[in-house]
Amino acid sequence: MASDDQIHGHIERLVAEEHALWERRDDGSGSGLDQAEHGRLEELKVELDRYWDLLRQRKALEEFGMDPDVARLRDAETVEGYEG
Repeated sequence: MASDDQIHGHIERLVAEEHALWERRDDGSGSGLDQAEHGRLEELKVELDRYWDLLRQRKALEEFGMDPDVARLRDAETVEGYEG
């Protein structure tokens, strides 16, 4: 299982990619993003949600004296189905 630091590193890479796409979209040139890039933004949003959920699971397990390595990356349907 990945450590918290590894999970944070993965989240940081996803955020960097997301920011790069947002910057391209908003660069003022009017070109915007193509359909594939818009799709990738949506994929990034879901993947970020999944990895933040994994970190929350790990922290909760640790808080209650349990092994954080039993936390698992949940599928997109589960994570995206949460109400905020």
